[in-house]
Amino acid sequence: MVRQKIQIKKIDNLTSRQVTFSKRRRGLFKKAQELATLCDAEIALIVFSATGRLYDYSTSSMMQIIQRLKMHTEGSNRFRQILHNQAECDNNGATSKELTALTLELKQLNGEELQGLGMNELARLERVVESALGRVVKKKNDMLISEITKMKTREIQLEEENAMLKQLAETTRNAAELGSSVESITNSDGLGGRCPEDDRSVSDTALKLGLPFAGGDC
Repeated sequence: MVRQKIQIKKIDNLTSRQVTFSKRRRGLFKKAQELATLCDAEIALIVFSATGRLYDYSTSSMMQIIQRLKMHTEGSNRFRQILHNQAECDNNGATSKELTALTLELKQLNGEELQGLGMNELARLERVVESALGRVVKKKNDMLISEITKMKTREIQLEEENAMLKQLAETTRNAAELGSSVESITNSDGLGGRCPEDDRSVSDTALKLGLPFAGGDC
């Protein structure tokens, strides 16, 4: 009969869990003893049960094995630290070389440190400079066009404002002239002493303007 495979998960039943722990612990220790005997391995096992009880097995002194593990761990940490420091030095060296190369290229683009360059390197620098100059000229032209457009828009706005001011001034001047004419007519009527029958043109003018006609005594 085929043995049923047990699903690996926590056993809910407390009694079954304790029985399984006891059987598996003995089996684990037996396997460790066999491995140590067959392969001359140095083994240490430490197990705490769910209730906190300690079970241990070691092929020699447990403290010696733990001390050996500690020394091995410290050595591994030192080795990892050495590798990390070496990697940082390599990265710093690569960064320094890259910075030096970029600085030299910048000087060459500015027309410096050109000695020792061949025709191919000079031609490459020329292409780079021409490309950069083209981008600069395009950016400058775009800015000039933008400024010209803004100035034209401002010019149109100023012309519209000027036209409005002229119209307002014309309206104000016409109103002032009309008021002056009315005042002159009124004064002349009061000083001349004319009657409405003698000068109907004046009264007609006053009536058209909506003003009271002040006639003199007849």
